[in-house]
Amino acid sequence: MYIRVFVTPKAKRDVIIREGSENFSISVRVPAERTMANERVRELVAGEFKVAKEKVRIISGHHRPGKILSVELDY
Repeated sequence: MYIRVFVTPKAKRDVIIREGSENFSISVRVPAERTMANERVRELVAGEFKVAKEKVRIISGHHRPGKILSVELDY
């Protein structure tokens, strides 16, 4: 499953807001340095879909706030 996310780093708290079936707005507390924000986004998305963090991959947008993620769901 592919999802689109828009990430806001250095927010006051970690928040996931679902804006549609495949669109999310995610705020993370960590800064966008040394892939810290990307790793936190992967953790939050994994928790939202109840899968392991390793099953969430960033397909595009490694250095941009707009990202496309792949989530391997367990059926």
